[in-house]
Amino acid sequence: MSLFHIDAGREWRGGQRQSLLLVRELKKRGYRVYFVVQPASPLHEKAVAEGLDVLPVKMRSELDFFSAWRLSRWMRRRRCQLVHFHDAHGLAVGAMAARWAKVPLRFISRRVDFPLKKNRFSRRKYTRDITAIIAISEGVKKVLIDGGVPERLIHVIPSGIDFSPFRDVPDRDFLRREFSFGPENYLVGVVAALEDHKGHTYLLQASKILRAKAPNVRVIVVGTGSLRWELDRQTRELGVEDMVFFLGFREDVPRILASLDLFVLSSHLEGLGSSILDAMASRLPVVATRVGGIPEVVINGETGLLVPPRDPEALAEAILTLCRDRELAARLGQKGYEIVHEKYSAEAMADRIISLYGIRPS
Repeated sequence: MSLFHIDAGREWRGGQRQSLLLVRELKKRGYRVYFVVQPASPLHEKAVAEGLDVLPVKMRSELDFFSAWRLSRWMRRRRCQLVHFHDAHGLAVGAMAARWAKVPLRFISRRVDFPLKKNRFSRRKYTRDITAIIAISEGVKKVLIDGGVPERLIHVIPSGIDFSPFRDVPDRDFLRREFSFGPENYLVGVVAALEDHKGHTYLLQASKILRAKAPNVRVIVVGTGSLRWELDRQTRELGVEDMVFFLGFREDVPRILASLDLFVLSSHLEGLGSSILDAMASRLPVVATRVGGIPEVVINGETGLLVPPRDPEALAEAILTLCRDRELAARLGQKGYEIVHEKYSAEAMADRIISLYGIRPS
C-alpha cells in the first residue's frame, strides 16, 4: 500500500515548503509515499535532492485528462490507499485520477483564505468523495464554511516549520555589509511573493511616512512575483527608492532574517503566513495585519503588533513603535520564539495529520 501527495506548484512558495516537510516526515516514519510534482520545478529539484520518491507529472490545466489518466495508472500499480492534494490545481487533476483508480481515502490541504468561487463545480471539488479538508487556520476554516463546505469535513492543523536552518546562523551582519548599512539603520524586512494579496503596496506607502519620521529605517523586500515592476515603479513615485531594497528570490532566508531588526507582513488576505513562523524562529518581533489566520499566531502585544489591513498609517506607526522601543521589540521577539517552538514544528504538524489519516505504515 502507498500514499500519494500531489502538489502542482510551479514556484517555490510557502505551500510547496509545507508539502515537502510533510512528505519528508512521512518517509521518516516508514510510510511508502510518492510525491507528484511539476517536472523541473523548484519543488521537484528539492524533493529529488532529499531522496524522496518523486513522480514528475506535467499538470497543464485543471482539465488535463491525459495527466490524470497517467496518474491513475500509477496509483493502481502502486496500490494507492490515500491521496493528499496540496493545491487547487493538483486537486482538480488528482481527484480525477483518484476516482478512476478508486483510491479510498482523499485529503485536501487548504492554505489560503481566498473565498471559494460561487459555483457548483467549485463546491463539488471540495466535497465530492473527500475524506477531510485540512485548514491551516481557523480563518481558512471560516472561509471554507462560508463557501458551502460542510464543517464536519474541516480540520484545523496549523503549518509547521523545520527549525534547523534558523539555529546558530553564524552571520548576523550580512545585510549591513552587503548594502553598507550603518549601525544606526533599523532594518525592516518582508519575505513574501510579490502579489496583490500580500499588500506590499501598503508597506511602500508606509515607507514614505517613515521617511519623514524615522529616516534611519531601511525596508528589505524578499520575493518574486507578477507585481515586481509595478512595485518598483511605485517605489520611485513615492520617492523611497533609497530606503527600499528588492532582493528578489533568495535561498538564504535564514541568514537574511538573522540580519533584520523587525519582520513585517502587510497582507490583506493570508491563510496563516508561514514566513511569520520563520521570523519568530529567528527571534524577530513582528508587525502584521489582522487578517485570516495571522491573529492566531501574532498575539497583539505579546508576540507582535497587529494593524488593520490596507492601512499604511497604522503600519508605519507600529513599525515606528518598535523602532523606538527596542526593549519591547526584544520581548515580543523572545515570546514569539517560545510559542513557535512550542506549537508550530513540522513534527507536530505531521503528528496531527497522521492521526487524521488513521492509517499506519504498511
